[in-house]
Amino acid sequence: MTLTLNWLFWLLGIVLLIVGGMIMMDREHPRRFTAGGFWMLYALIFLVGDLLPAEVVGVLVLAMALIAGLGGVTAAKPKVLALEARIASAKRLGNKLFVPALTIPVITVVLTLAASHLVFGGKPLVDPKNVTLIGFGIGCVIALVIACIITRDSVGQSMKETRRLVDALSWAAVLPQMLGMLGLVFSDAGVGKAVAHVTTSYINMDVRFVAVVVYCVGMALFTIIMGNGFAAFPVMTGGVGVPVLVGVFHVNPAMMAAIGMFSGYCGTLMTPMAANFNMVPAALLELPDKNAVIRVQVPTALGILAANIVLLNVFGF
Repeated sequence: MTLTLNWLFWLLGIVLLIVGGMIMMDREHPRRFTAGGFWMLYALIFLVGDLLPAEVVGVLVLAMALIAGLGGVTAAKPKVLALEARIASAKRLGNKLFVPALTIPVITVVLTLAASHLVFGGKPLVDPKNVTLIGFGIGCVIALVIACIITRDSVGQSMKETRRLVDALSWAAVLPQMLGMLGLVFSDAGVGKAVAHVTTSYINMDVRFVAVVVYCVGMALFTIIMGNGFAAFPVMTGGVGVPVLVGVFHVNPAMMAAIGMFSGYCGTLMTPMAANFNMVPAALLELPDKNAVIRVQVPTALGILAANIVLLNVFGF
C-alpha cells in the first residue's frame, strides 16, 4: 500500500472536525456555532472533498467566506495555565522544547532522500509525486509523539492547544490554501496576458534591465495584492517572464524562476494579506500595533528585492 497525500488530508480533516466540535461545545465562546461550523465545513472538504462535485465544494467555500465575512469566526478567551505554572514548565523542559520542532525538518529531509529506496513488492511506500509533503506530515505526527513524551502530556491536551491556536488564528489559517489557488484562477482568466499587454504597451521592454525590474517588482507587487507568492508566480511568469525574459533575452529559466519567487516572498513580508505570516504573529504576541511585524520587515524586503534585481540582471543571462 502506497502512502498518498490523501491520508494526510483525512488526518487533517479529523483534527479540524474535533476542533470544530470543541468550539461548538464551548458555551463561553461568543460565536460558537458559526465558528465551529466554519471549521467543520473546512474539515468536510479535506475528508470527502474528492468525492463531492466541484460545484458542491465551491458552495462550501462560499459558505465559509460568508461566515468569515460576517464576523462569524471570532476567537474565545483562551484558557491557559497560570503564568507561574508555564514558567515552571518552561524551566523544567529547557532546550528539550526544541526537539519536536527540529524533528519535523529532519524527518522531512530523511524521508525525501530515502523515498526512492522504500519500495516493497514493486510498489513505493510513499507516493513519489508528493514525497516532501508526505514527509512533512509524517514529521509532524512523529513530533507530536515526541512532544507528548517530553512534556508527559496527552494527545487530548495537544488537541486543546490546537483548538486554542486555531481559534486565535481565526479564518487567516485558511488563507494559504485559498490564495495558493488564486494564481491558477488568475492564470485561467487570462490575467497574465493582460499583464503582458499592459507592460509591453506602456513600458519600454526592449531594455533588458527594465524587463528584469518589471518582472521582479511585479512579483513583489502581485504578492502584496494577493498575499501569496505562488499566486503571483503564474501571472508574472506567464506575462513577462516567459515571453520577454526567456523569449527575447534568453534568461536562464531556472534562475529566473528561483529569483522571481524570492522577489515574491519580498512582497509577502510587506502585506497584511499574508495574514498567517504577518498578522497572526502580532495577534499571538498581543502586540498593540497589528502591523508591527510588517513595519519591521519592510526595509529587509526592499533591500532583498533590490539585490534580486541585480543578481538576475548580472548572472541570469
